[in-house]
Amino acid sequence: MKKFSAEFLGTFWLVLGGCGSAVLAAAFPQVGIGLHGVSLAFGLTVLTMAFAIGHISGCHLNPAVSIGLWLGGRFPASSLLPYIVAQVLGAIAAGAVLYVIASGAPGFDVSKGFASNGFGLHSPGGYSMLAALVTEVVMTMFFLIVILGATDKRAPAGFAPIAIGLALTLIHLVSIPVTNTSVNPARSTGVAIFAGGWALEQLWLFWVAPIVGAALGALAYRFIGDER
Repeated sequence: MKKFSAEFLGTFWLVLGGCGSAVLAAAFPQVGIGLHGVSLAFGLTVLTMAFAIGHISGCHLNPAVSIGLWLGGRFPASSLLPYIVAQVLGAIAAGAVLYVIASGAPGFDVSKGFASNGFGLHSPGGYSMLAALVTEVVMTMFFLIVILGATDKRAPAGFAPIAIGLALTLIHLVSIPVTNTSVNPARSTGVAIFAGGWALEQLWLFWVAPIVGAALGALAYRFIGDER
């Protein structure tokens, strides 16, 4: 239960910090943090939680990461479902807290997206479903390669959270214009539930693509990282 609770709290922090920066601060008058600030916020949530709970639960914070680590031989199948449930519940709880905070401002309109992920008309840059699918698969694939490589016993000890946090920052810098960046089904679900409508209709892609990408990343690292 301690591991599952750590995943709940860690994913809560990721969604509140990352999506919260997008909803509350990205376009704030005069001091908006913009795309660069939101990208850094997501990276910082993972970096800080990796140091805080990495030694407790491994700090997955992401169903795709848990599945990728399982396929990469780093995580037991018996813990997979409880981890995913804890992550999704943590994301939804963070979405609820963010909704309460955001709705306290005049003119708040959850239908504008609430940091949800989307494609087509709901992509920040108007990118197609195919572009969104490819982006999410490739970005998640390389995210898993970084995670598996940085946590390999042959890698420099103690630096994995930095590499992983910076990787997530880079992923957001590249892909926010395309999908608003998911690479994490829990993160997508946590805000889509409150945005409703199109966000829920398009949510399937942000489960399928990250999981496929994570599987590809795990297979790629098993090939290049095999010591034989």
